[in-house]
Amino acid sequence: MMPTARALELRQPIRQALAGMEEALATNAAFDPTTSTRSFVLIGSDYFSSLLMPPLAARVAKTAPFVTLQMIDHASSEVFEMLRDGRADIVIDRSLEPPEWVISRKLFQSWLVCIAKRGHPLLASHGICPGDAIPADVFCAVPHVLRSADGSRTGTIDPALARLGLARRVMVTVPHFQAVALAVEASEMLGSIPVHFARMLTGRLMLDVFRPPMDSPKMDVTMYWLRRFDRDPGSVWLRDQIAHALSAPEPPWFPIATEPDHKRLEAGSARA
Repeated sequence: MMPTARALELRQPIRQALAGMEEALATNAAFDPTTSTRSFVLIGSDYFSSLLMPPLAARVAKTAPFVTLQMIDHASSEVFEMLRDGRADIVIDRSLEPPEWVISRKLFQSWLVCIAKRGHPLLASHGICPGDAIPADVFCAVPHVLRSADGSRTGTIDPALARLGLARRVMVTVPHFQAVALAVEASEMLGSIPVHFARMLTGRLMLDVFRPPMDSPKMDVTMYWLRRFDRDPGSVWLRDQIAHALSAPEPPWFPIATEPDHKRLEAGSARA
């Protein structure tokens, strides 16, 4: 079946009218976390689920024993459609450009760091110690594993390398940051993962952490929800639980450069 031109014309006004009715009903709906059996669907990568779900589950288990939480992973390009269609209640992602019918709240700031197997032979031969910045030429001499949900082999650092006339070789792409860390531990590849995730994993895996050759762009970890559910008591409660669970992630445990080291980059480019 195909919608008529008139049906397509009415789609948006009817959607807005239904959303208004839903908002009015939700505002008056009671929510008691101690007795509620409501289910909430959250969207986020394995990075966000690993940081969020353990403390969130602990909080919810004490105050809302019958509430169900489901966290799924999905491409960032489609998360707002999933909110709109009622397939999710909350999105946790990097800073995105939401439509006007979505509200956002910044939770904390993160950035990418480089990881390598402990005692990586090439890095050690260049005298590069954990916590150091990897020179651009050495960074490009080592094959990489890249977290890529869609299989793309380009990451945030590649345009900056290209401006120096350099390119790295992405040997492997995987859809999850956890898989990046496991692949790095089992090989001599380099990988890049968020700094707070690196802190969590280095206590469990045989990994060393380094700074990338240039400053990694800061990432605002942000929570998104539908505007029409802004005053819904259940949504308000869940957002407060999430904010408390992610209110103070541990800071990085090694210094991070705040300004690009132009001399080091230029030297790396000359040697490449």
